[in-house]
Order: sequence, then C-alpha cells, then structure tokens
Amino acid sequence: MIERTSENDVENRNVIPVTLDANFFFERAVRSLDRFQYDKALKNFRKAVEYEPENPVNHCNMAGILSEMGKYEASNDILTHVLEEIDPSMTECHFYMANNYANMESFEEAERSLVTYLQEDANGEFIAESEELMELLQYELNRPAPLVRIRSREGVVEHDRARSLLEEGKFPQAVALLEEIVQNIPDFLAAHNNLALAYFYMGRFAKAKECLGEVLAQDPGNLHALCNMAIFLQYAGDREQLDGLVRMLEATVPFHQEHVFKMATTMGILGKHKTAYGHFRRLLKDEEVGGDASLYHYCAAAASNSGFVSEAVRCWQLAAKLDPESVVPKFFLSQLQLAQAEGRPLPPVSYNYQLPFQEQLKQWKNNMDSFSEEVRNNPLLRASFFWALRYGDSSTKLQVTEALRWIGDDEMSEVLKGISEQEPLQETALLGLQRLIGGAPEESTIQRAVQEPGVPGHKGLPEWKEDWQRVIDHTAAVMERRYDAVLKKDAELLWKQFISRLYPDVPLFRHTEGWCAALEYLTAKLHSHPLTYREAAQRYGVSVSMVSRYARRIHQVCGFPQDGAAADILPPFTENI
Repeated sequence: MIERTSENDVENRNVIPVTLDANFFFERAVRSLDRFQYDKALKNFRKAVEYEPENPVNHCNMAGILSEMGKYEASNDILTHVLEEIDPSMTECHFYMANNYANMESFEEAERSLVTYLQEDANGEFIAESEELMELLQYELNRPAPLVRIRSREGVVEHDRARSLLEEGKFPQAVALLEEIVQNIPDFLAAHNNLALAYFYMGRFAKAKECLGEVLAQDPGNLHALCNMAIFLQYAGDREQLDGLVRMLEATVPFHQEHVFKMATTMGILGKHKTAYGHFRRLLKDEEVGGDASLYHYCAAAASNSGFVSEAVRCWQLAAKLDPESVVPKFFLSQLQLAQAEGRPLPPVSYNYQLPFQEQLKQWKNNMDSFSEEVRNNPLLRASFFWALRYGDSSTKLQVTEALRWIGDDEMSEVLKGISEQEPLQETALLGLQRLIGGAPEESTIQRAVQEPGVPGHKGLPEWKEDWQRVIDHTAAVMERRYDAVLKKDAELLWKQFISRLYPDVPLFRHTEGWCAALEYLTAKLHSHPLTYREAAQRYGVSVSMVSRYARRIHQVCGFPQDGAAADILPPFTENI
C-alpha cells in the first residue's frame, strides 16, 4: 500500500491519503469504461493485475477490454493463462474464448470452447447466450455441435418427468427417478423438495423430513422446503414446531409468482384462509395468470372460508365466465345462495377445482363407467385419492376405498400396494387397500395380528385388553346377518383406531352393548346404510341416549367430518425450476 502526499500538504497539515491498491485502479478503470476510454481502462486494469496477480477477476476484466478493442487473440491469451495458471474452475473463460473465436471467424475453435463451457460449467450463467452462439455456429459449420451434455441443465428433463409422475399420482415411479437425480446431483434442491413430497404422499414421513432437512441445511430460506415442512408438521400434529414456522411464513411476502402461489396454497392447506386469500388476490393482479378460472376458484374458496361472502360470489362468477363449460363455479354459487337463503354459513370449501367428493360420488354411482374414465384421465383426482387414503380421516378413507372398488386398474393397484406396505399405515384404509390389491378381507394383516398369541392387537400398542376385544366380537356377532364382511371389518378397524387414539388413557368399558351399538351405528353411517339411534339401541338392548353419547365420543376422537363429506385433500404443489 502506498500513500502519496505533497510537501505543501505536509506543511499545511492538510494530508489527504490516497490508497493505491487493486481496488483503486479497478474503480478508475470502470470510470474510464463509462466514458468509453478503452485505452485508459486497459491501463488501469493492468495496474490492478500488478497489485493482485492471483485474482482471476482482474485478468478477466483485462481480457474483456481487449475483446471490446477487437484484440481477440490477446484476450484469449489472458483467458488461457487464467485457466492454466490461476484458476481452472473459472469455466466462464471458455465462454469468453468462444465469443472471441467466433469474432475471429474461427468457428471450429469457437465450437470447441463453447462445448467445453457447457459441459463443465455448473451454474449456467450464460446458458441463454450460449444457445444463441450455438445456433450461429451450427449455421456456419452446417452441422450440429458434438455436445454430449449440458452440466448446468443435468437432471432437468428427468426432474420434469418426475414432477409429472407426482402430479399423476404415480408416487413409486416418481420416488425412484427423484432418488436417482439427487444422488447424481446433490445440490439439485428442487428435486430434493419434490422427493420429500413423494415420500410424504407415500407415508414415509421420516424420510420426507430428512429430505427437507437436507434442503434447509443448504438453503435455510428455501420457501418450498419451509412450506412443505409446515404441511408435514400439521399432518404429524406437531403444534409446537408448526406454530413458530407458520408465524414466520405469515410474515413472509414472496415476490416471484411461483413462490406466491406456493405460499397461497400452503396457507390454504394449513387453514390460514385470510392469508391465503391475500396471496391469491395478488396473483389475480398478474396479467399472466389473471385469466385462469381455477385461480379465481382458489381465491373464492379462500374468501368463502374467511367469511368474505361477496368476494367469493364475485370470484366464482368470474370463474364461471372464464370457464363456462365447468360445473364447479356454478355448483359453489348455488350452494352459497342456498346457505344464505337458509341463514347458515357455507361449509368449508375445498381449494380443489372440482366438485366436492360427495357430490362426485353421487354422480359416479349412477354412471360407474364415467367414474372409471375420470379416475384414469384425471391425474389430480388420482393423486387426491392416494392422498386421502394416506392422510384423510376415517370417513374419507372409507369413502375413497369404496369408490375405488368400482374400477380395476393395474397401475392403481400397484400404487396402492406400495402404499399398503409403507409405515406407518393407518389401519382404517388397510382393508380397502387389501381388497383393491387382491387381499382377502377375512384374513387381513390386522386380523392375523389379533389372532396370534402374544402379538398386540393394534400396531403401536403394547397391549390389547380383553374388554376392548369384547366390543369387536359382540358387534361382529350382531352384525353377522345384516352386513357383509367389508362393513364388519370396517367396524373392527374403526374401534381399533378409537382405542389407539385414546391410548394410554383408555377407560374401562363397562357398558359393552352401548359401545357396540354406537360402533355399528357409525359404521353404517359411513357406508351410507340407513340406521337410526333407536334401531341401534333396540338391537343391543340399551337406551337411545347411551348410543348417541357413545357415538359422539367415537366421533370426537376419530375426527369424522360433521357432514360426512370428504376433507379438503389438496396436495402440496410440486416445485418447478
């Protein structure tokens, strides 16, 4: 470092130090460039190189000036020196050299340098410019370049394919492809995020959290990972971690369109409908997506769930105008008008741009061929079914498994088999899955576990008491001639779910007949079989009030939706790149 002062400055004690270092000459070079004084700029960049000869950026700046001055060979000499002597990882030097060669009309050398850049550079900073230069070289050489791979785009095609598989509900295939991608490209964070989603869809919760942990270790502010983690924590019931994360997300205002959409859908899934509504409103102001009918439905759902009735009506009316062939906006508008006429609020609205599950079931029951075709051709519906089987409440699971019995689809059976083999499997879905993949309901995994001596009657429970089993046995005996094996098994599964959720604080069941009556009543209702409290009470010789009280208790513990409708099973959206 050198400081220059004049004698007069010393005498007058007005000392102004001038620090002569690489940065000083760099700034002077930039000022010269702004004035198009290339000779002065080159001179100052040379001085910067003298002060910091090991800094490759200074050399590249000097090479850039030489290129601007038309001294392409001299520029390439410097760039070659950088690659060979200073920093071989400066792969962008190959791109600069390719441009210099092209300007010299040395197209073979330009192609060689450009191919080297594309195959070695991991960041892809000049990928768009490289495509333009590649087109020029192909035209001049009258042949395609011998390009084997583009390193910065590795895994992109495979990742797009994996996203499609996820959105089609083909989870095992998506997992296999995504696992291969992240193994080969560990820093491909979008692939990690989507792999976490795929694990989650299949019930592999520990693997899903582990995958997101790897993303957040590399990028603590990764919005997709944070949103996915919030959804995972909600389904795991981890309120302590979830509350802090949700507060942070609610205070976040994303900028990019995809991030706004991710945040909006996440808030909707988490039940933060007012926050979701705000983000959907922002998206509707974007001209690129503002004409999407489904987006207006999302905004209407968020508005309705937030109590903003007039805004919900406006959004559904616009959705109907944009998509006149869809029955979805018209259905919700009619439901909203009916609710207003009856002076009651509209039940929670699903964000899925399709009719509610119960409404679709009514239509499909009258036309099973139409249902089979819809499931095969609607990836979102397939994904929603698998999502419901894994994470829905007991009512939703029973409805989905009942619906899926109507179709015989090899691909769906394969996926369901994969779901049934994952841990932890919620038992309410197990019977339906076994029916769909060819298992015998009379000899299910749960049934065998109960029959084997010394084996707990429910996964995760260290014991299975006699009075718990007595309810199952007595209910099955009374239901014997009235229902098929499916309903009897579902009653058993419902009771085991009830016990497992109460455990370890399971009370002593003194009124076995009352619990049996409540169990049969709820099972019949879940399968849409007509049965009143009075009829159930008469069958088991107990009072109507006892059946009602015990049924409400099972209802509260197992969490059935009040109206029997399927829960909102909108899955998290996959991440693009």
